[in-house]
Amino acid sequence: MAAPSSSSSSSPSSSSSSSTRLRFMERSVRERAPPLLTDLYQFTMAYAYWRAGRHRERAVFELFFRDAPFGGGFSLFAGLTDCLLFLRHFHFAEEDVDFLRSVMPPDTDPAFFHFLRSLDCSGVTLRSVPEGSVVFPRVPLMEVEGPLAVVQLLETSFLCLVNYASLVCSNAARFRLAAGPGRKLLEMGLRRAQGPDGGLSASRYTHIGGFDLTSNVQAGFLFGIPVAGTMAHSYVTSFSSLEEVQPQTLVALNGDGAPVDVVSLTKGWLRRVCELLAAKPAKIREGELAAFLSYAIAYPRNFLPVIDSYSVSCSGLLNFCAVALTLSELGYRPTGVRLDSGDLCRQSLEVRRVFRLCGEHFSVPAFDSLVIVGTNNISEQSMAELSRKENEIDTVGVGTHLVTCTKQPSLGCVYKLVEVRGRPRMKISEDPEKSTVPGRKSVYRLLDGQGHPYLDLVSLEAEPPPRAGVPLSCFPVGASATATATATASAAPAQVVCLRQEVFANSQVTQPLGGTAETRAAVQRSIQTLHERHKRLREPESYTVALSESLHELVSEIQRGSSSSSSFLLAN
Repeated sequence: MAAPSSSSSSSPSSSSSSSTRLRFMERSVRERAPPLLTDLYQFTMAYAYWRAGRHRERAVFELFFRDAPFGGGFSLFAGLTDCLLFLRHFHFAEEDVDFLRSVMPPDTDPAFFHFLRSLDCSGVTLRSVPEGSVVFPRVPLMEVEGPLAVVQLLETSFLCLVNYASLVCSNAARFRLAAGPGRKLLEMGLRRAQGPDGGLSASRYTHIGGFDLTSNVQAGFLFGIPVAGTMAHSYVTSFSSLEEVQPQTLVALNGDGAPVDVVSLTKGWLRRVCELLAAKPAKIREGELAAFLSYAIAYPRNFLPVIDSYSVSCSGLLNFCAVALTLSELGYRPTGVRLDSGDLCRQSLEVRRVFRLCGEHFSVPAFDSLVIVGTNNISEQSMAELSRKENEIDTVGVGTHLVTCTKQPSLGCVYKLVEVRGRPRMKISEDPEKSTVPGRKSVYRLLDGQGHPYLDLVSLEAEPPPRAGVPLSCFPVGASATATATATASAAPAQVVCLRQEVFANSQVTQPLGGTAETRAAVQRSIQTLHERHKRLREPESYTVALSESLHELVSEIQRGSSSSSSFLLAN
């Protein structure tokens, strides 16, 4: 496994401008999410709309999720930039249409395929919560308006682009909250991710969610994420003898003098370290020392080995100290070590004790700033334990539990029709939780006097917005679509924020596309506004999402009318 160090983390090269990265991202979206990346029934519905002459009717869909992930109190909204790039390049190539001809029912009118060749998103308008925002269940995150056939075809693609991005970004934010602000976090889940695209998306959105570094080189290239890594256990175990160290010399950092025999120099330091620590030389692995020396000769400015291939206390730590002292004598600054098994907290305390002892005894100040990296199947729970227990770990690497979101496999975003031809539409389900809220809407976030959000209000688009300093009456959203909800009075907000804005219209992205760094900063600002009771990792207080009185009345009216309208068969 790769391990980070302060010197191995590099910033994007100066030649990689934001515009270049945007081109890479656009190309990536076109390759990963072409228009055929959808469900077949989207095309069969589009055909039926077209056959009935309804394909150009104006329709509005909303994207939202029903429950906060991981048993928490919030989620983060991510994937918007990919959705915008998808809209900008949406069209069907001739080969796409040829394939659709082969898989759709044979009685499909051939003229429909000519219609598909002419489709684009010039008639689509997208309004959205800003990417990187803290969001809550039942709040409409995206409103997609346009010709019925087109906006229907967008459903699966949008859900694919938003669901995992938001889930893994939220997971990363929880790891960051568990770790605290002071500890560096490395994402290293590429080898455990669900395929190449899952790995690449995970690297991008975990960085946005709060991770500092990634081991994924392609993610660094595409998104400008700092990349880090040194060596794996296989490198250590590939050596068995000091004779395998080639070359065996290293020139001092200042370049003065002849190359130094570092093998002999390190042996001398190892004897002194063993004497200082009263260690048994017989237990030291020669192959491990050879691996450390070989790597240090190759990268004397970035020496951060994994020290638990055999035994940390009996071999790995001693070998590291000997090589690090050799580098220090030659003017180089060793970086640190990685621990990958056992009790990380206990081991880190012992490692730090030895570092301080060697630094003081041998008068090497660089040992006071050596980095300790911990990687060992880290979960959110073990991350929280690290924060509670005494330890000396500076950086934590997380893989499987981060990128696969083992605590919850999907965010469960849905995409539901709320208006056609200017008329509200509502799904009225036998399962109240799956009922929807009809009509085009506005979404407002109400803040208290300390700037903490305490309520998201969903209202009809035509309603006037709530005003700061004015109390309001609303209907909290529960498990149902709220026709049976009870009105509650809300305290007057100190500030009202309109959550959604237009981001795409007339084939153009109408807001600046945020880069990875900008979206990452937006995430941290948004999380910092939350009250502690809403961002607790365990048993958070539920955040209130509510409907306005007018919207609640519309829901009730449609539900009341649904039973009477079902008697159409009895009409003359």
